[in-house]
Order: sequence, then structure tokens, then C-alpha cells
Amino acid sequence: MIDLQDRWQKNYATYTADYQTGRTSYIDRLPPQTAVQLSVYQILDMLHKRLGNDTLRRALDPQQTIASPVSNQPDSTWLKKSNMVGINVRTIGSFWRVIGYTLTLPAHHDSIHLLPIWEPGVVGSLYGMVSWQINPEFFDVDLARYVPGLDTVEKQLRAVVNLLHAMGRTVGMDVIPHTDRFSEMVLANPSLFEWVRRDGNTLADHSSFVYRYVEESIWQFLRSAGAADGSPISFAREDFFSTDLAMMSNEQRSQILFGYPHDYGGRLYRRIQLIRHLTSQGFETLPMTMAPPYRGIHIDADDFTVDEYGQTWYQYAFDKPEAMSRVFGPLARYRFYESKNDNQDWELDFDKPNQPAWTYICQKVADCQKAYNFDFMRGDMAHVQMRPQGAPTDLTGDLRYYDPLRAIKHYVQQAGVPYFGFFAETFLAPPGVMGYGDENDHLDAIDADSTLGDLQSMVVTDPEFSQQLNRYYQLLKTRRFAPNFTVITADKDDPRFDEFYRTGNMFRYFTALFLTDMPSYIGLGFEVRNLHLERGANEEYSKLYVFQIGDDRQPDKVTHGPFEWGQNAAQFEAISRIRAFAELIWLAIVGQATQWLIGPDRQTNVLAWTHVAPTGYTFAVALSGELPAFIPGLEPVGDVVFEAVGCRIWRQGETD
Repeated sequence: MIDLQDRWQKNYATYTADYQTGRTSYIDRLPPQTAVQLSVYQILDMLHKRLGNDTLRRALDPQQTIASPVSNQPDSTWLKKSNMVGINVRTIGSFWRVIGYTLTLPAHHDSIHLLPIWEPGVVGSLYGMVSWQINPEFFDVDLARYVPGLDTVEKQLRAVVNLLHAMGRTVGMDVIPHTDRFSEMVLANPSLFEWVRRDGNTLADHSSFVYRYVEESIWQFLRSAGAADGSPISFAREDFFSTDLAMMSNEQRSQILFGYPHDYGGRLYRRIQLIRHLTSQGFETLPMTMAPPYRGIHIDADDFTVDEYGQTWYQYAFDKPEAMSRVFGPLARYRFYESKNDNQDWELDFDKPNQPAWTYICQKVADCQKAYNFDFMRGDMAHVQMRPQGAPTDLTGDLRYYDPLRAIKHYVQQAGVPYFGFFAETFLAPPGVMGYGDENDHLDAIDADSTLGDLQSMVVTDPEFSQQLNRYYQLLKTRRFAPNFTVITADKDDPRFDEFYRTGNMFRYFTALFLTDMPSYIGLGFEVRNLHLERGANEEYSKLYVFQIGDDRQPDKVTHGPFEWGQNAAQFEAISRIRAFAELIWLAIVGQATQWLIGPDRQTNVLAWTHVAPTGYTFAVALSGELPAFIPGLEPVGDVVFEAVGCRIWRQGETD
């Protein structure tokens, strides 16, 4: 058994010297759980030797900007071949620790996706953003002590993105077209969301204009309680709630309602008071839904919870549910369209966009992109397509108000960031399952550069896996978007999905890396993830840190203490060997188009490929077990230059 920590300590000087002098693009054999515990001094010392004094100084200055490594690109097509790493910052504790983790990643892992960075709401869900403030739990005290100028979480995020750019990585943020059901955005902008009035456990009013009654109720609260920032209320209700930004900025409105941005306790208290005021009158936002039919829901009188304040919260259910229909009780989606017939039939009028909602979210995301210099967005729930007539196949028409994520991408690009990319969260599901119509048509229509896909949701030896991979390659050649070879995500690091990763892990990593014309995605910690032949402790699964549940009455979700890294030394060693060899040949193969020798259409246990433009390398990998010495259908292709755990690479004219 390899002792990862012992080997690292014995070879520390050699491994770090190789990185600091530029012989390697990463620190070889540095265990991730060790990397995120390195001191601020250790990391800065390494980066000083690697990047130089001037670059490091500029990167640590939040007033300066280190240009993105793709800032010279004319568009966002670079994302179609990116090897992305997803990081749930909560699992490592702070933005600063992303830098430590990135030291373990070779340059071929060229993009870092940060899971939601916003202040969270109910049950601490990262996807239930409660404000546009950066999550204060991601502040690093040690960094602030060592670099006093980085004394806020916003400044630290700015410096971290600068450093990642200096390290050659692009950086992406999550863009979420919904919020917590009683977020600051909802309460400060009622007309941008759908509201209902509840009478006990009955939905009394879900008409189009309930938000007007909500505005009046909030106004009365404001007149009674006064402005949270102490300013005089010298404006009319109409001016306060106007969606004309010339009247009052969103920042001013939020400060008046909730207080100053960094007064977290005061803002929370004020928001709770306002929520109680509204719910006492029966007002609440309509919860977000997923998958057809999207619309037509009612209160389930038998499904409710009572919170710590004695407030009763009812769950909603579909009137006519379908296979994937879901109601997300804690979330509210923006009101992007007006309703037909005063919403009596739950039908949206897609010809009448609620333009202020589009303008609001586009401007907010653009502001964040500009503030932190993000290179791409991961569009959450990009599979949402609510038009019963399906996704458009004719893309020559006006698609400005077809999809909010599409609108956001183009808004940011037109604001002077033409390289800003769009990584879409869709699963390439069959037509009519996750959204109305063909999801492939939808992805083309929203101008997604790449999409997550669902290879992470299957056992690799299942015939469905090879069928999907083969289909992905057809999509790669025929569609405008690129499907990812996804290894694992933070949402799949969950006890329910252990069976997917008990076998085939080296196949997943090797194939994702060396299929150089297909983008890939891998979640933090896969390199040491335990096989979980038996269910592990909750703290071993990163999915359970997407939210914060400390209630022991939810045994499948409750966590006590920080994330626990896996201890799979054999998997880490195998991945380390693959990474080290990839480092040697990467410049020769990066971005090259694949030529299949044994493709996924063959339904065999082996895949083999080379490149259309000769690079001299041939790759073979077994979906399970070891590769045989002789592979039927694959002629002798040269001398073996790499072999490990069912993976083999040959090069013509080379010897081992």
C-alpha cells in the first residue's frame, strides 16, 4: 500500500523544484488533501518562483487584472475542447484553497469551474442563491492575515481568478436562472417573479398580477419599519418598484430593504421579518418546476414542514405529472414571460417576454463577469425548454427571447468579452423527457458551446454506455455544440451512484483525457475517491456539501464536519502515471481530431484510436480489466511507450 503523504514528504523538494523551474506544469504526486492544507506562505513561495515577482504582485492586487489565457480568442469555440475540473468550494473551505488544489492539476486540465459562489438560502443550498453577494463562508482568514489587502471575500475571489489566469487556466462561474423562493432578488423585484396567494393549504390566487398586491404589502412594511440603511423614504411606491433602472438602482433598492451588503446578520434579520409579513397575508412565490408539463401545480395539503420559527411550508405537486416532472420547493424561477388569460390556464405567452426580467439577470451576470474576469459560465438547468411546440430547428429567426442563458451569453459577449463561453447543464435526454422537443435542437438554439451529457450516470460496461459515447461522437461532428466526456460531477459523488465508480475508473480518466477532440469534465477529488464497495460516511461525498443539512432526522443527507477526502492510493497512483505521461506528449496531441481504430460502435470491451493528422501515437483502453497482449482488429502499431491499469499507448518507431 502506497503511503501518499509519506512519499510526498520524502520527495517534496524534487516535486516542487520541477514545478517552480517550469519542468512540469503541476506538482507531481501532490495529494489533493495535502495541497489544500499547504500554508499561504508555502503556496506564495512556490508561485513566486514559478510566475515571478511582478506577475505574482499584480495577481494579488484586486485592482489589477491578469488577462485570461483565451482573451485573444475571437469567439467561445475554445470551450469545445476544454478539459474542465469542477470545484465545490465548500468542500475545501475557501476560494484561496482552489489555488492549492490547482497545483495538483497538469496544464491539460485547462479550465476550472467554480460551483455557485453566491450567498446561499434555505438549507444552505448553493443553487438557492439568496442575493448577488459572494458567499462569505469562502473567505480565507489566513490569506487575509498574510496579505492584508485581501480583507474581503470579494477581493480574495478577484485575486484567485487572477492567479488561475496566471497559471494558464480559464475560470467559469455558475449562472442560475432561479433564486431562493424568498431571496433578496425576489423581495426587491416582485414583478420579475411569479407570486401566488395561499389560503391555508389552498391555492387561492395564481393570477398574473398577484405581484402588485405583494408590492403594496412590501411598501407598507417599509413605511412601517423604515429603511434598513436609515435613509429617509422620500420616494413614491411606484418609483421604488419601477423596473426602469434610471429611477433607482437595484443596489439602492436592496440596501433600503435589507441594509448594507456586508451586514450579513442584519440583512438576514430584516429579510426574515419581511418574509413573515408577506406569508402572514398568504403571499409566496411560485416554486420552480422541471420537465414537462412545467405548468399546472397545486398545494399538496398532506406534504408540509414546519420551520424553526413555526412557519408552515407546503409542498406543491403537478396536476398532471409526467415521468421527470419535479417541483423544487425552495426555489423560484424568474418570470421571463407574461401569461395568457391571466394565468387561469397556466399557459405562458412566449410572444410576450417580461423584458425587465431578461435585462435584470443579463446585467447582473455581466456585472459579475466584469468584476471577477470570468471566462465562461456553466448554465444551470439549461435543459429547461418550456414551449410545448418544441425547440426550433430553424435558427434564422429572432431568438433574443428564446432562452435566458442564451441571452446572457450574448449580452456578455456584446459587452466586450467575445470569448465568453457557455457550458450547458443538459443530459442529452431523449425528446420530450427533460424539456419539450429535441434537446439537441435546443442546445443548438441556445448557442451552447459544450454540454455536460450523462456518461457519468452509467456503468461503463453497460452496453448503453458505448451506445451513448458513439452517439456523442456523431453529435460532435454534426451539431454546433460539443458533448463532454464527463467522468464525475459534484452531483454524482453521492451514495446513490457508487455503483458507477466501483469499476472502470481508469477507463473514464484515460479516455476523457486522450480523446483530444472532445471536451471533458471531472469533479474535484476523483483522483483519490474511495471505491465504496460499501456505502461510505456522508462526509465522504461531495454532493452532500452542495447544501448544509445538520438535521439527524435526514440520515442520508446530514453531515457533521468537513468533507473527507478519499484514501484510494492505488487510483491516485494510476492517475498520476497517466498525467505524467500526458505531460510529455501533450503539445503534440492537444486538440487533434480522433480517428477510431476500434470505436464505441463495435460494442467491445476495448476502444482504440489515433489521430487524423498523424501524431505518431495510438491509444487503447479496456472498459474493464486488463488489455490483452493481442487486440483483435488492431494491427501492431509500434512500440509500447505507456501501459497501466488497462491502458496502453504506442508510438511508431519508439522504444519503451
